[in-house]
Amino acid sequence: MTDNKPRMNVESFNLDHRAVAAPYLRVADRKVLPHGDVIVKYDVRFAQPNVAHLEMPVIHSLEHLFAEKSRNHSARVIDFSPMGCQTGFYLILQGDHELAEVERLVGATLQDVLDATEVPAANEVQCGWGANHTLEGAQEAARTFLQRRDEWGQVFAEGRG
Repeated sequence: MTDNKPRMNVESFNLDHRAVAAPYLRVADRKVLPHGDVIVKYDVRFAQPNVAHLEMPVIHSLEHLFAEKSRNHSARVIDFSPMGCQTGFYLILQGDHELAEVERLVGATLQDVLDATEVPAANEVQCGWGANHTLEGAQEAARTFLQRRDEWGQVFAEGRG
């Protein structure tokens, strides 16, 4: 937390977005549910906050593709949701995982995005805004993220955070 502001209930509101260096993967939250089940939320950041963002058709298509394709690699995927700031996504998984395992899941799924020939469920029957998609845009974002895979583990810029 910066600027001596009070701690907020939402984890990302306590993150100094000026100090991070996208792209990255990080644990954003971990919850133990009443019966002992664990869920972990990962921040999958594609774009540098307050500098760049993903356009909505790209986000929408990545959401569809990742949500569908990731479940081919793990039965523990609960959700893949876009951030309102349009800089990344939250990946929610059941159970604790080594970050390397999450990186493999994300990498394999984004490779599936590159190999895709269409955006799943991008139609008026299965989607609330079926016309708002771009396979090419999603593939470009996936390609860029994958090309910078060696940076995924460094969340904060040098000298920050």
